[in-house]
Amino acid sequence: QVQVMESGGGLVQAGGSLRLSCTASGLTFDDHAMGWFRQAPGKEREGVSCINRSGDTTYYLDSVKGRFTISRNNAKNTLYLQMNSLKPEDTAIYYCTAAYGHSCDSGFGYWGQGTQVTVSS
Repeated sequence: QVQVMESGGGLVQAGGSLRLSCTASGLTFDDHAMGWFRQAPGKEREGVSCINRSGDTTYYLDSVKGRFTISRNNAKNTLYLQMNSLKPEDTAIYYCTAAYGHSCDSGFGYWGQGTQVTVSS
């Protein structure tokens, strides 16, 4: 059974930083691209960032480019999202997800429960 679990959310002031972590078990971690999505109140879930299985290809939502960095440590089965220069509009529940395959276009099928990120102005 695949389990995906996020950690690291919290409350931070605008301009601050947070690092989210995600572990995945029940799958061969380095066979899967990994991603972060978020959902703000009253809005649809949106893709924030994705990294392919080897870590050499990454994608970002335009509004987070230059502020967020996705990375992975395949030896530790862990995915990260470093979030800097946070803005109130980054407030959302952040979800970690594992793709079905190696690349970010292979679809996401395994989801964590989410971690709340709140940025105060």
